[in-house]
Amino acid sequence: MGQQSKERRAKPTEAVAKVRTLRTGFRKLNVVAQSIRGLKVQRALNELEFSHKRIAADVRKALYSAISNAENNHSLDIDSLVVAEAYVGKNLVMKRFSSRARGRSSRIEKPFCEITIVVRELGEAA
Repeated sequence: MGQQSKERRAKPTEAVAKVRTLRTGFRKLNVVAQSIRGLKVQRALNELEFSHKRIAADVRKALYSAISNAENNHSLDIDSLVVAEAYVGKNLVMKRFSSRARGRSSRIEKPFCEITIVVRELGEAA
């Protein structure tokens, strides 16, 4: 007996891409995610291409992945795709230490975060 197939969480006109370990803080990543929410896909790609933020290159890869998922897995038209959702979550934190004066040490936290991008195909009526 095989495992039951899970229901799709996304609607039939949506495709999702998720990147689990991005080496940046969630607040910095959320600034980039806010800049692409609600934009058409081509406009969002241009926005990320010319962004001065370091993490924008990784977000751009995630957006390309969502577009590819929409085209190949769900047969959606890439010209009518819109970034419906782009949300950020916290992930693991690497803990390191730095030596300080008088034999003490201080903690350095290196956070990771994750981003989920949902692209949606706009219908004929929209």
